[in-house]
Amino acid sequence: MTRQRFCLVGVLLTVVALFVAACGPAGSPAVGDAVAINELPKNDKGYTDISVQQLAKMLENKTFTLVNVHIPYEGEIPQTDLFLPYNEIAAHLDQLPDKDAPIVLYCRSGNMSTTAAKDLVSLGYTNVLEVDGGFTAWESAGYELLSRQE
Repeated sequence: MTRQRFCLVGVLLTVVALFVAACGPAGSPAVGDAVAINELPKNDKGYTDISVQQLAKMLENKTFTLVNVHIPYEGEIPQTDLFLPYNEIAAHLDQLPDKDAPIVLYCRSGNMSTTAAKDLVSLGYTNVLEVDGGFTAWESAGYELLSRQE
């Protein structure tokens, strides 16, 4: 291959790599990247959906309140701060941080935490995150699920 062709191939590969990188989801950090909570996009309901991989990364430098809203108790993700019933979340606002502080909600599958996330947003909370798939997805991804004896 001539030197000119080699250079042209290199330039084309660089352009393709930049194009592919630019076509990724804007504002959504890759799973391996550090997750900045305030950079994650909100859905049309006003809260942020996160994956269990994103949560695992966020737990490495935890700067949020992690809340298990599943009833009845069936397990918990390590570093959980609060256990509040999803259908009574509004009755326990005194246990939650300020309305602009990051709060991550989860349950077993994501249904109860979605309800709780919608409720908190409707009550003026602005930094609510919900774990897609809940602790079932957490455990399926190979992360540890804790269980306490009651």
